[in-house]
Amino acid sequence: MSNHAAVPFLRRRSTVAAGAVGAVVALGAGVTLSDVFAATPAAKAAPKVTLPTANATFDYQIGGGYTPAKGVAAVSRDRSAKPVKGLYNICYVNAFQAQPDALGWWQKNHPDLILRDKNNRPVVDEDWNEALLDTSTADKRTRLAQVVGEWVDGCAKSGYQAVEPDNLDSYERSGGRLAKAHNAAFAKLLAGRAHAAGLAVGQKNTVDMLPERTKIGFDFAVAEECGEYNECGDYAKAYANRVFVIEYQDGGFSRACAGFGAKLGIVQRDLDVAPRGSGGYVFHTC
Repeated sequence: MSNHAAVPFLRRRSTVAAGAVGAVVALGAGVTLSDVFAATPAAKAAPKVTLPTANATFDYQIGGGYTPAKGVAAVSRDRSAKPVKGLYNICYVNAFQAQPDALGWWQKNHPDLILRDKNNRPVVDEDWNEALLDTSTADKRTRLAQVVGEWVDGCAKSGYQAVEPDNLDSYERSGGRLAKAHNAAFAKLLAGRAHAAGLAVGQKNTVDMLPERTKIGFDFAVAEECGEYNECGDYAKAYANRVFVIEYQDGGFSRACAGFGAKLGIVQRDLDVAPRGSGGYVFHTC
């Protein structure tokens, strides 16, 4: 599986207000969030999980690793990259969608785990050309968790302290084929796998999933453009300021720093999250 760094990133804005809570019926499956969080058997004792520190100076390096600037205390890198000794390292995993160059692997090995339309074609996130993974049934979620769970275990073995599973909001791009409850259930499986490996788990974006954060098992948040969309306060309150913020636009960065620069780890990066020395590289902290 190749590095997700080849694809530039920009957050997908949530389509549901942060305060919209309640039992959401999973489309076409009769699943609700209350079903998702039904009691599960107690797991054996897991390794100790280390949570990030609030307001830690942060760098977002999923586009390629480089020596962090002086003062940086936490960094996020793609799962194929090595963590940085002495820092708090977050492992980026594209957990809910298939990267463009990995679609062939999924088609060959797990074709039924790709979400498909009525013509049996993969449902694709057109902004990033990524096929959505099918989280719509318990069986598929379990099988997906076996695949992605190995990636999570790999993060732990590499020496990371935490993992951020990306595209939690893929249900918003599924044309009604997936629901919030489906992705919440899959996220819970991944959180359990991460905790069993001794990793903290970051909620990646999706402010409307905040009410379910504790039941899923999220420990902190990685929020793209919360300054741009006035959502930083929601994450900060939910996670006691254990939030890493990435802004891409000057306005969003300025607003995030003005409101939360003394509380959250905030960084401005270029859209390609390119390594230092590359054209277009941007790195600013509050």
